[in-house]
Amino acid sequence: MISPLSWFSKDLAIDLGTANTLIYMKGRGIVVNEPSVVAVELKTNRILAVGKEAKEMLGKVPGSVSVIRPLKDGVISDFRITQQMLDYFIRKVYNRKYFFIHPRIVVAVPSGITEVEKKAVKDSILQVGANEVYLIEEPMAAAIGVGLPIEEPSGNMIVDIGGGTTEVAVISMAGIVHSCSIRVAGDEMDEAIIQYIKKKHSLLIGGRTAEYIKMTWGSAYPLDKEEITKIRGRDLIEGIPKTLTLSSEEIRDALSETVLAIVEAVKTTLEHIPPELSADIIDKGIVLTGGGSLLRNLDIQLQEETGLPIILAEDPLTSVALGTGKVLDNMDLLSRISVG
Repeated sequence: MISPLSWFSKDLAIDLGTANTLIYMKGRGIVVNEPSVVAVELKTNRILAVGKEAKEMLGKVPGSVSVIRPLKDGVISDFRITQQMLDYFIRKVYNRKYFFIHPRIVVAVPSGITEVEKKAVKDSILQVGANEVYLIEEPMAAAIGVGLPIEEPSGNMIVDIGGGTTEVAVISMAGIVHSCSIRVAGDEMDEAIIQYIKKKHSLLIGGRTAEYIKMTWGSAYPLDKEEITKIRGRDLIEGIPKTLTLSSEEIRDALSETVLAIVEAVKTTLEHIPPELSADIIDKGIVLTGGGSLLRNLDIQLQEETGLPIILAEDPLTSVALGTGKVLDNMDLLSRISVG
């Protein structure tokens, strides 16, 4: 007879992110880490590529093909494509033999998600063969993932900057005391760079180029040594390819409004927490995680603005997935923090 516990090793945790989807399997760790991107042939609705392969096609496909990011601002914007993307990833995890497994799946969602959006996530997961679906809030998952003592009666503050949302939360005794979720994060940074270069230099660049500029030369606070780079795009006046010299100061200027929005979300959260928890945060500091936290000197900017210690997570890109995975081992905690 097969022990029921053996089936639990098939349980999954999913960080269904705007930029990337990560899947954690109990007993194996993170088994999928792919861009949340799907390439579709428009005439037939046939899926041509998913994940890394699809992202490589962004901005390079003919009119007969659409490259879609089915999640926007941390929530599902295209139900059908999201379902097909998840089906592809889960088949990949189980080597295409998962029809009789029916795993229990825990999904991390933004703390500002609506009931309608929660239902869309649960329905998508159930449609790909899950037996049970639990939803937990991303800042809670991130806090667990970075190892914060969330069950203790003390304040733990986390800032999780993803692709579509920035989640700020203060957690105590396995509950969120106060949170702030804004739909401003990595994607907004990319768009800000695109619009800045378009308006100031009349040069059009694509999303992948903007992301590369952000990751390589972007910053939130002055660098010890400022940098200059060359970028390529299409001249909007002459309509021909053009190379432009851009400074790190300009890129920082382009990102300033987005960074300010994140700083304000942190300050707003700090203003709404009890004094006793404020004292804990003065001692412990604020933990910064998520892909957006990799923007250079963002920690210095936040420290300047708040006067509090800022701690960068050891592995900010995987903290939500790891935290969501950890609760698979603790059903009591899962029942306490589940939001749907």
